[in-house]
Order: sequence, then C-alpha cells, then structure tokens
Amino acid sequence: MSDYEVKVQEHKVKAVESIKGDFENVKDFIFTNYRGLTVEQITELRNKLREEKAVYKVIKNRFAKIALRELDKPAVDEHLTGPTAVALSTEEAGPVAKALVEFAKNGILKIKGGIIDGNVFDADQMIAFSKLPTKSELIASLMGTMKAPVQNMVYILHGVPQKLVRTLQAVADKKAAE
Repeated sequence: MSDYEVKVQEHKVKAVESIKGDFENVKDFIFTNYRGLTVEQITELRNKLREEKAVYKVIKNRFAKIALRELDKPAVDEHLTGPTAVALSTEEAGPVAKALVEFAKNGILKIKGGIIDGNVFDADQMIAFSKLPTKSELIASLMGTMKAPVQNMVYILHGVPQKLVRTLQAVADKKAAE
C-alpha cells in the first residue's frame, strides 16, 4: 500500500504566512461579520479604526485559524465562521471596540467576539468591554483624584493670609474714614 501524502499548495502556505505576519505583533483581535457593508462603509470604518491605531482586514477563516494556532493564541473557531473581518489593535483595544460597537449600531456590521489580552470574549462581552473607560481616561481620573487634596490644601493655605490682608485693609479703611 502506498503512503498518503498531503500536498499543500504554495499560495496557501504564503497566505497563512502573510496572516501570521499581520497577527504577530498584535495583542488584541476583534472579529466581525462584514456581510452587507458597502465599499464606502468599509472604507469609513477603516478610517475610523486607523485613527485608533488599528487595522481592519478581511480574512479567510481557515487561514486565520492556522495562523492563530501557530502563534499560540487562544482558539476562536466559533468566531471564525462566515464572512469574517478582524480589527487588529496594536495599542489599546478599548477605543477600537468602542468604534466598532458605534459603527455596528447601524445594524449591518455584527461583532462576533475577540481576543483581548489573551482572553476570548464573545459578542456580548465585547460590547460590555467597549463601555469600560479607556486606560487614558482611568489615568486622568486617578490624577484628578490624587490632585484634589493638594489643591484643597493650597486653597486653605492661600485663604488664611488673604483673609488677614482683607481684615487689615478693612481696619485701615475704617481708620482713614474717621
């Protein structure tokens, strides 16, 4: 009996390598169903995501599964069915998720799920994730909270001499009037 040999076509190997190259330096992936979007809508979405330092790519599910497996990413086979496009976030995923959820409100784009910091999220979890404050918003809130006691102390320390000066001025005005 002869040995069965699997022959993988070279263009498929190159396609998987290309996807692996796209996925390599990315930590967050958001999978969407883009069926029904016009070219103009996809271009508009890509421009919005580009502002958030993300890329929006249409992918072939089988090639993406192989690339994710070879890069030791979590399995997301349930999200890689049907027409799939992925938003690849090189920085913070929160603004990217917000932009996708906002764009999905028109009813055409559907969020399937994603991988955020190595954790698999379903569509509902991605929508909840998009409502969380971003890292920069949290830092700004923390800095405001940390600054408040110091600012109040400055107002108190500034208020005591100012009250003394106003009192002395009122006494001087009274004596001048007499």
